[in-house]
Order: sequence, then structure tokens, then C-alpha cells
Amino acid sequence: MQSFIQYRKFRTAIKAQLERDRVKLQHDEKEPGAAHDDDSPSSSASKDSGVEGNEPDLERGRRRSSRRDAAQAEDVNARDFREPAEEQAPVEDEEEDDADDYELGQYSTRQRSVSRSTTQSAGTRLGTVLSGVEVRRRTTKEGGEGNVFVVSYESDDDPLNPHNWSNFTRIRCTLTVAGIGCVVGFASAIDSAATLRIAKALHTTPVVESLATGLFLIGFGAGALTAGPFSETFGRNPVYIFTLTMYMIFVMASGLARNIEEQLVFRFIAGYFGSTPLTCAGGSISDLWNPLERVITFPIFANAAFTGPLLGPIVGGFIAESYDISWRWVEWTTLLFSGLVLTFVVLFQPETFPPVLLKWKAEHLRTLTGDNRYKAAIEIRDETLSVKLKRALYRPFLLTFREPIIILVALYLTIIYIVLFGFLEGFTYVFGDTYGLSEGLTGLTFLSIIVGLFGASALVPLIYKWAKRDLKKIEEEGGTGGLPPEFRLWFSMLGGSIAIPISLFWMAWTARPDISIWSPLAAGVLFGYGTLCVFITSYQYVIDSYEIYAASALASVTLIRYIASGGIVVVAIPWYSGLGVPYTLTILACISGIMAPVPYVFYKYGARIRAKSKYAVNK
Repeated sequence: MQSFIQYRKFRTAIKAQLERDRVKLQHDEKEPGAAHDDDSPSSSASKDSGVEGNEPDLERGRRRSSRRDAAQAEDVNARDFREPAEEQAPVEDEEEDDADDYELGQYSTRQRSVSRSTTQSAGTRLGTVLSGVEVRRRTTKEGGEGNVFVVSYESDDDPLNPHNWSNFTRIRCTLTVAGIGCVVGFASAIDSAATLRIAKALHTTPVVESLATGLFLIGFGAGALTAGPFSETFGRNPVYIFTLTMYMIFVMASGLARNIEEQLVFRFIAGYFGSTPLTCAGGSISDLWNPLERVITFPIFANAAFTGPLLGPIVGGFIAESYDISWRWVEWTTLLFSGLVLTFVVLFQPETFPPVLLKWKAEHLRTLTGDNRYKAAIEIRDETLSVKLKRALYRPFLLTFREPIIILVALYLTIIYIVLFGFLEGFTYVFGDTYGLSEGLTGLTFLSIIVGLFGASALVPLIYKWAKRDLKKIEEEGGTGGLPPEFRLWFSMLGGSIAIPISLFWMAWTARPDISIWSPLAAGVLFGYGTLCVFITSYQYVIDSYEIYAASALASVTLIRYIASGGIVVVAIPWYSGLGVPYTLTILACISGIMAPVPYVFYKYGARIRAKSKYAVNK
């Protein structure tokens, strides 16, 4: 509903722009002393919604680029909107001929050049009436003949650009996306707290029942391969609404399952459709906030994304120990929570993906002017939907096998998530068996990790201060690319990556009946701090490196780590039963300790790695 209203508002805004530019042109024609330069570049030619250098700043205001030169002095009236444009020199096709993904290649070229202006010949007038339109020849790979009028935003302050929406609107949208991340995370873990009771009800073993959680996580990874690319084809909102609806249907089916086979199948499919926020949310936040602002806003989503899987065992634990209600309430509770979030998305969440918004603008311009040459960047190639989807679905695999950044970040997060879910599975053994807590009270011990998550947010003011300082220095030196992705590594380098192995060793050897329960709880706080720091670092590093195609980049990372996470959930029970808590946690601590230096290595060599990555942004 919100997207439909937004689409109608676009038409009204574009009609107003047409009138403003017509009036401006007529005024300039009446000014005999007005200076015009037919060979001046269009100030909007290089206006790309995803380029960091054009984005607003929280305190210093939005950086301004040069506004459009005065309209060219020629007799242009209403019929000019339909006259054919004269020939102009072909624009050099800057992408490599063997580019595997045309759109990604074009985006990479634009990012590396940061700004590209197209000089128009004196005779080219169609399209120059409108601010935010680049008139150029089609390139070889785009096909077709003649000029194309590439539509962008009217100016850096265009209210249609999500970066220029009010803070209230952008915060509301961010909280909605965070809510989606929280609810699907909640669904992933709530069953784990009731494993013993569900296994008894469905006449199976706890190890087999643990597959309900493991397959849900594997479904997360598999679904990321379609959710991210689809959001870069249809937009964020259609994907959020469709996948959340399907996810709720299969959560309900899981609650109605008559046997273990049905439950496992339905949980996997629910996880497949629930993967959307894991890949799309990072892109949505990038749509709304510039890199400096994301220092503050991304931790909001990160906290919600990790709080969900920790709230699940708390609620599930009390359901499991209450025999007055059915175990199926673990699914009904998830369904109610999810329905509330879906309602909010449908009613209040607008579309944020810039290429889709510019496509809407181009559609309205074609209707209002009667000229079909107005195109958004994603429309220039006249291709069928099936061809576009094929390319979009291929993109995550392309990035996985061609981009060193994706390979390294995926490996790092896979190890961290194996440790994370292996650790979480041990809480029943640590607090239930060691300290004799009930299922409900064992669930409450997850609050210690939540405290650590929010503790990591205490770093935000300090890192934001450093970000402003570094950005100011870059601007003073004449740079225009904004903060380098390596800046995001500070969250992990301020003790985050080291906190994980320390907390695991701490809990491994102090979780004993003769030592106060507050000791392992304190270790949980430190673990929560380290985990959130690593998550913020890794996700923001990928988002900053691939920006508009962040969803596809994150899809690859998500697939690998959640398949591994699903496997460790099943393996963890035999580990804790056979090895015991101290040695299992010690193994996990050693694994995470080996990976602790990774953020520091990236900080030193990250720029070199990005330089070898074909599609990453070089700043």
C-alpha cells in the first residue's frame, strides 16, 4: 500500500519538476545577458544515487555538487519534448568486453570514475530542459540506436532520493527492517529451547529434533541466493512482503505438523523464505543512510538481528516447561509476532531501492512527455524479465568466485557463526545440567548475551567522532570518495574479535557448581559484545565495498555461513554430551582465537584486496 501511494507521489513531483524547468527556461530566454555554454557538461550526468560522495552528512549537512548551468538559449517550446535529438558523439563503452554481469560492470565503472559528465553538442536539446537527465548515445552492449535520456535525481537535494527523506521517516523505515530481522531470528531459535518436549511429542530423539533448527538455518542460507538478487530486480518492498507472507504460511504449517518429517520440511521452507532480511536489510539501510550516518543506524539493525535469536530461547523455554499449553505455541507465538511485523511493512514501509525509484521516474517522464527515450539505468538494455532475473540470480555466484573480499569475509563469518551457534547450543548443558536451572530460567540466561550486544553500541559515539574526523581530513585533501571500507573494522579492532575466544575460555573453565553462576553469565556478556562487533564490521565492510549491489554480495556470505551453522547445531549435542562443556567450549575458543587477527589484517591490506576485486568500490 505504501509503495502504491509513493508511486503516485512520484508522478505529482515529476509534473511539478517539468513545470519548474519550463518556467526556468522561458525566464532565461528573456534575459538577453544570460551566459550559456553549449558544450558544458550536464551537472546531473553523473548523479548516481549510490555514490557516497553525493550523500548527506548528519551534522555538516549534505555535500553540494555543482547545480545545472543555465538552460541553453534557444527557442524551445512545448513541442521540444517530442522533437528528435540531434546526433552526438558516441559515448565510449567503459566496461570491459568480457564483463560477466553488465549492470554490475557498469556500476563498477561508475564507482571507479566517481563522476562522469557527458558533453552535449550544441544541437542536442531534448532532455536538457530537465534537471537530472543525461543525454547520450547508446553503447554497443546496450543495443539499439540513437540517443537515450538516462534519468537520475533532479539534484543532490531531490526529495525523491531516500537519502533526503526526513530523519523520522528514515528511522521508521530502519526500525521496520530491524523488526523483520528480529522476528525471523526469533523463529530460528525458539524451537531449540523446546527440543526435548517436541522430540517426545513427535516420537523422535533430541538429535533428530535439533534438525528443525538446523534445517531452518540452512534454509536461511539457500533463500539468500534468491532474496538478494530479486530485491535488486523488483525492489525491496515486493520481496519483503512476498517472502514474509510465505514464511508465515510455513511457520503455521510447522505448528500443524503431525510428525517429524512434516515438521522438518516445513521448517526448512520457512527458513528459505525467512532469509530476506539477512541479505536485503543491509541494502535497505544503504538505500536510506550515507556511510557516515550508517555508523549510528546500522547497529540498530544489528542489535535487532541478534536479539531475535536470543529472545527465542527465552520464550521457548517457558513454553517448554509449561505443560498446560501445547508445544505448538512455539510456532503460534512466532506467527503472531510475524503477523504484526508484516502488517507494519505493508502499511508503512516505502520502497527504497534507488534504481527502482528512478525507473518509476522514467516511467512517469515517458507518460508525461510522450517520449520513450527516457530510461532509468536498469532499463537501458531492452531485455525480457527472464533475462534480467537470470543475470540477477547469477550475480551472487559471480561475486563469490570472482571477488577476494567476498571469499575472505565469507570464510571469516562462517567460522564465527560455527562458534556462535555451537556456543548457544551449550547453554542447556552449562546452566541446566551444571547449575540445575529449569528450562525457563535457562532461557533467561541468554539475557547476558543481549546485555553484551547493547554494550557494543557504546562504541558508536566514539567511532562516529572518528568518522567525522577522518571524513573532514579526506575532504581537506581534495578527496571525494568518502570513508574507505576499512574504517568499519574499528568495531572489531576495539576488542571485538578478541572478546569471543576470551569469553569462551572463561565460560569453559568457570562453569562449575563450586563457582558462582555469575561468572559464566559475565562471560556471556563479553561474548555478546564481541559477536555484535564482528557482525557490524563484516556486514558494513561488504556494504561499503559493493554499495548498490550489497544484497547480492551479502547473499554469498549468508549462504556459506548458515549452511555451516545449521550443521553445527546438529553436531553440538553429541559434542557436549561426549566431550563435556569445558572441552567443547575450549575447542570453539581455539577456533575463534585463530580468526581473531583477521580484522587487523584486513585493516592493513584491505585496500590492496579491493584493488584486485573487479567489482568492488575503490576509495
